[in-house]
Formats: sequence, structure tokens, C-alpha cells
Amino acid sequence: MFLARLFRSRRVRLTAAAAVPLLAMSALAAVTVPPAAAAPGCSVTYSAPSQWDGGFTANVSVTNIGDAVDGWTLTWSFGAGQQVTQAWNAQVSQSGSQVTARNVSYNAAIPTGGKVEFGFNGSSSGTDNPSPTAFTLNGTLCTGDVGPTTTTTTTTTTTTTGVPPGGTLPSSFRWSSSGALISPKPDAAHPNVYSVKDPSVVYHNGKYHVFASVYTTGYNLMYTSFTDWSQAASAPQYYLDRTPVGGGYKAAPHVFYFAPQRLWYLVYQTGSNASYSTTADISNPSSWSAPKNFYANGMPQIIRDNIGKGYWVDFWMVCDDAKCYLFSSDDNGHLYRSETTLAQFPNGFTNTVIALQDSNPNRLFEASNVYKVAGKNQWLLIVEAIGSDGRRWFRTWTSSAITGPWSPLAAEESNPFARANNVTFPNGQWTRDISHGEMIRAGVDQTMEIDLCRLRFLYQGMDPNAGGDYNQLPWKLGLLTQTNSTC
Repeated sequence: MFLARLFRSRRVRLTAAAAVPLLAMSALAAVTVPPAAAAPGCSVTYSAPSQWDGGFTANVSVTNIGDAVDGWTLTWSFGAGQQVTQAWNAQVSQSGSQVTARNVSYNAAIPTGGKVEFGFNGSSSGTDNPSPTAFTLNGTLCTGDVGPTTTTTTTTTTTTTGVPPGGTLPSSFRWSSSGALISPKPDAAHPNVYSVKDPSVVYHNGKYHVFASVYTTGYNLMYTSFTDWSQAASAPQYYLDRTPVGGGYKAAPHVFYFAPQRLWYLVYQTGSNASYSTTADISNPSSWSAPKNFYANGMPQIIRDNIGKGYWVDFWMVCDDAKCYLFSSDDNGHLYRSETTLAQFPNGFTNTVIALQDSNPNRLFEASNVYKVAGKNQWLLIVEAIGSDGRRWFRTWTSSAITGPWSPLAAEESNPFARANNVTFPNGQWTRDISHGEMIRAGVDQTMEIDLCRLRFLYQGMDPNAGGDYNQLPWKLGLLTQTNSTC
């Protein structure tokens, strides 16, 4: 926010290992085969270009030498107890030594002769990290040969390892909250820190990486990381005004890995524009670049025409396999959406439209999140509201497309997505506000995928008795865990 306002108001807010080619002969496994002829065949190259005591980074390249594939699952086994800890460009799960990698929305199709690549970080026992010896693609053992053409329809039992993402979105939600996990931490350069708020979080390389707004004499950004939530309170906090991100007004961060460029993006508001910084190393806070703006001409006209006395806040980026979409709010009952192509990103945002609106600004206030439900043709939108009691809470909608239309799911105070009345506090109710937050995603990339079997939401809350100037309210961060999963 440009000026201090009362509680209702808002801030303007890796010794290299040789690459091991692994080929595989196409044998017909027990699968459901379509009636059209299909000649399966594939080859896989696996490498671990970065290894250290206890961990490694691996790259996997799959070449389709058979008929075109639309949707793929790659499986293999580790021989020395390795565990995948974080993946990109694929959904990866593991059961014992068996690993299953599935396509994400933008790389499902592999034409004949085409290639798909993904990577992951893993843990190992010391430096014992032998490469896998066999890979299977959609039930076909990859040896670099093309198998026999299939011309009949057969349905038999499959024994592939792992299961597709499960669960469904319930019609009502129940949550359990931690206590306050992350609180303000003053230092010599920031002696008075009133709040930590507006969190963004990813789990990468065995750590949670959290970015948040902090309010001192103005708004700026903070970074912290830890391996377990029990360490969150004691983890050091790094103020990003010490970096090329710079001083001055910065707020409401949103972090993700843009896989096509192999860069991390940190999106935030600067008062008059949606801005971003980039880095190749999320764990090094000093490596973020200086801010750049998404909108070359500033606030789009449609927002100027509808913002009224509100503020342009809370930018959220999400991409499908063709476009990237930038969402924002105006504290005046409007949710906006701009778009650009995946190839043009981060440039070219245009075609700004009102994606959702409400005549009561309190019911569609700010802090929108848009997620892809893993394994389903479904998107989830959540938006923060101000309740009839003045407390913050979240409403939610679903759609089969990022562009809508959006259908209400849990969108009323009596049936909220997250509000004090559907959250329990086993260690005592430290907040009655469930405010600006973000899901812990199933991955880190621009598709913003979430796993319905493990919904967790990092949010801001505060002492229920606090009041006064919104900017100086004592916001802290807590974690919600869904207690009524359908999985």
C-alpha cells in the first residue's frame, strides 16, 4: 500500500559422473493397448553431473524411437537406497527402490524421434550412487530397438510401480493449524520489524525455501530456508534489500522455477507494477537480479477503470503448456488476468481481463492463488476475503481451464476453504485470521501443481487482540494441514 491504512486496508504491497546411456528393448508389457497400430521403442540416457557426499543431481533424457506417445510414465529402480527429493519437468514418486516419473502438462507428447528431458535431486548413502540399469516407458523396456507393431486391442493387468495422483477435492475442507512458526527477526540494519507476512514457499533440494514480506519502516522482502518445519523458528532470515533486489517498496512475493529457461523467478509488487527478479540458485539469496517490470506501460487501462479507491496488489503467475497467466487483485472486488505465450515469457503480457468479480469488495479482496490439480484436468482458485466479523478467510472455485469459467466450491463463511471455523488449533488458537498464504506445491515449476493427497497451506495469522495500523500488525506465519483428505 502507498499509505498506512487501518486493519481493513492492504499494503501496496553441482565432480561430474560420466553420462550412462541406457538402452532398452521394446517388449510388450501387460498394458491396455489402443486399437490403432503402435510400435513401441525408446532409449534413455541417465547422468549424474553433480554429486556430493550424501546427495546428487541427475538428468534423464528419454528418446521415443517408436510411434508417437501422448502421455508417458517412466519407471526404474535404484540399487543403493537412493531417494528422489525434488524433481522438475516431471511428477516423480517413489516406493522403496522403485521410482515412477510422469509427464507434466506441457511435455506429455513425445513424437517419433522426439525427446523429453527432466531432472531431479536425490539423496544417497555417502558417495554410493550407481546409475540405474533399466528403464521402462509406458510398459516398454527401453533398449533402443523398436518392438513389434500391435494391431489388436488387449486389456490385461498392469504391474507398473506407483499410482497416479489420487484423491478428489472435497465439497468442504477441514484443517489443523500449527502454532506460529516464523516470526519477525530484527537485525542491526532492521531493528524494528513488525511483521512477517505474504509467504511463498517451495520445497527444493531437501529444503523448504520461504519468501515473505516484512514491514520495518516500509515493506521489503525476506528469505529463509530449513529442512523441517521444526527448524523454521530458529532459521536465519535474510533481508533482500541487501541484494540487487534493492531497497524501497517490495511486497507479496511469489517464487517458482521457470523450467523452459532453467531460472527461478521471484515475482512481487512494487506499488506501480508487477516486478520480478531471477536467479539460477534459489539457495543463494544474494544472487537475485535487479527488478524488472512485467508491464511495459504500467497498469493496464481496464484496471485503471475499475480499481476505484483500491490498490493493485498480489501478483500470481501460473502457466499451462502454451501460455503464462499473471493474476492480480485490486481490493475492490476484481480479479484480473493477463497473458503471454510460454515462448515470450516474461515479456508480452497483454489481453488483461476481469477474471472474476464481486459487487462486495470484501468477498473478493486479494491474495489469489491458482493451482493445477496434479493428474486431473482441473484448476483450483483461492482468493482471500474479509468476513462479516472483520477477520480474513479464503474462498475457493474450480475450473477445467485457467481462463475459467470458475464454479464455487467452498466459497461461503459457513463453508469456507479456510477460516477460523474449519481450522483446529491443537496447541491453542493463536490467530482468528487465516490470511495471505500459499500451498506447498507438488513441484516447483510454473504449472503450480498441487497433490490432493497432501494439502498444506502456509499462511499469515496474528494475535486476535491486535489492532491499529495495518502496516504494524504483528503478522506471523503458520501452517495448515488438511485433515479430511479423500485419499
